[in-house]
Amino acid sequence: MAFYDNIQLVINRLLLETARRGASDLHISVGRYPTLRIDGELILMKEEAVLTPANTEKICLGLLNDKQKARLVQEKSVDFSYEFKEKARFRVNVFYQRGFLSAAFRLIPCRIRTIQDLGLPPVLEKLTDLTQGLVLFVGPSGHGKSTSLAALLDLINHKRPDHIITIEDPIEYLFTQDKCIIDQRELYQDTNTFPDALRAALREDPDVVMVGEMRDLDTIATAVTVAETGHLVFSTVHTNNASQTIDRVIDVFPSHQQNQVRFQLANVLVGIISQRLLPAVGGGLIVACEIMMVNAAVRNLVREQKTYQIESILQTGAEEGMTPLDKSLASLVREGLIEMTNALMYAQDPKNFRSLLK
Repeated sequence: MAFYDNIQLVINRLLLETARRGASDLHISVGRYPTLRIDGELILMKEEAVLTPANTEKICLGLLNDKQKARLVQEKSVDFSYEFKEKARFRVNVFYQRGFLSAAFRLIPCRIRTIQDLGLPPVLEKLTDLTQGLVLFVGPSGHGKSTSLAALLDLINHKRPDHIITIEDPIEYLFTQDKCIIDQRELYQDTNTFPDALRAALREDPDVVMVGEMRDLDTIATAVTVAETGHLVFSTVHTNNASQTIDRVIDVFPSHQQNQVRFQLANVLVGIISQRLLPAVGGGLIVACEIMMVNAAVRNLVREQKTYQIESILQTGAEEGMTPLDKSLASLVREGLIEMTNALMYAQDPKNFRSLLK
């Protein structure tokens, strides 16, 4: 049983074990063993001691600098990246729960994987040929949106001489510049807010801008403006599918602006990819994707407030690279790559999903 006398050694041991065992996450919470998430399952680290309030606080505060500690006290949670001995990087959130400190670590692989490595549909490579427009990756937290975005940006990096600016909270993947100049800006360290950094980006001669997350009206409005002014913009939204994403983006705006935003979005949107990570048969995780490539029919539906009809466009748009999520899930089940029960958990329409398997 390990004890927590030297807190830095404890942090090093826990993070090394997280990386060694291929876990996606490490959770630190009072009254529990340190816990890993491996292939979607939570695994207790029973070789460690159960975490006490004092030890949890030491671990969490041992990761923070003075500015981060001040932000934690003020906002009750803080996001940051943590590099572990040049062996691994983690995206970390330290937060309060029931008056105690907790932490969630997300392992960020050192190597940026390719579209092929990730098992993403090859049609996504077409998005890296674009020079303007808005591309959104959507889905629940922890389902690989940032990893997929990094793969697309790195493909551009190896493909053409562009200036890429990323605005992140915190910086996750570190890019090695190839043909591109890549400037990575971190919230609170290099800029105060996403909208501030986006507005500044227009004066920094970018070709491609990546916004870590479109969270609020100001960020969404500025991102749409950047895409309108002839730039290629990538971002993420916490929504379930293409139609819900469009509605969410429009609904953020006051009612008197929504009609104008609807037309703006119809003009700049070029693709929405909704993805889920599922346990693969035999271990590991595998991705299922809904892909909507924006064509004239989609643009008309957005303008006419008929986003509920987008699903029918996805069903008939296979030649343009479109795929409904249920079709992607059904293909993975038929190929024996995922279990039926896991696929049903993410199916948009379980009845339709079952019919696709027949």
